[in-house]
Amino acid sequence: MLRLSHSLPRSFYARPSLDVARDLIGKVLVCESLSGHTAGIIVEVEAYIGENDPACHASTGFTRRNAPLYGPPGRAYVYLNYGIHHLVNVVTEPEGYPAAVLLRAVEPLHGFDLMRRRRNSLAGPINGLCRGPGKLSQAFGISISQNRQDFTGQRLYIADYGLTRQVTWTSRIGIRVGVSRRWRCCASNSLAVSLLLRAGL
Repeated sequence: MLRLSHSLPRSFYARPSLDVARDLIGKVLVCESLSGHTAGIIVEVEAYIGENDPACHASTGFTRRNAPLYGPPGRAYVYLNYGIHHLVNVVTEPEGYPAAVLLRAVEPLHGFDLMRRRRNSLAGPINGLCRGPGKLSQAFGISISQNRQDFTGQRLYIADYGLTRQVTWTSRIGIRVGVSRRWRCCASNSLAVSLLLRAGL
């Protein structure tokens, strides 16, 4: 089991989103809950930046739903996608400027059995448990109840264990607009990232 450490400071997130996205690769996502402890190495993220980004939820301006994007950096922005999957983002940039980085995939480190139960996946490779943002949230027990939660706390947080990974930048996936922006950052040789990267696309 990983030794518990302090969460990353708010100053880590209060920076340009692409810098945060790059630096999140290799960091460890940790979730403490009544059900148990889960942790995994972040290997795939996507940035969504500002009202001029057509794929960002802030592209239509401030709303009650996207209000967390305008809030303090280091907070969680969790929403239900297509009424099925919860997706978790970490808010970036200074307060008042809407931006966030979507956590797309992690390599599981701890809590494998709990992740499998949550995913209803008792077989298959470990690296497939959190491959994709919906699977990640399900495996970590993240739901809309964690919307606005502070990543600088000790329940849902990101820590630095000194792990480093080479990265690759690609176009964002799973969206219909803003696809030309190469704002998806992945660990280059991870088996836990989406299949598109490993296929060389």
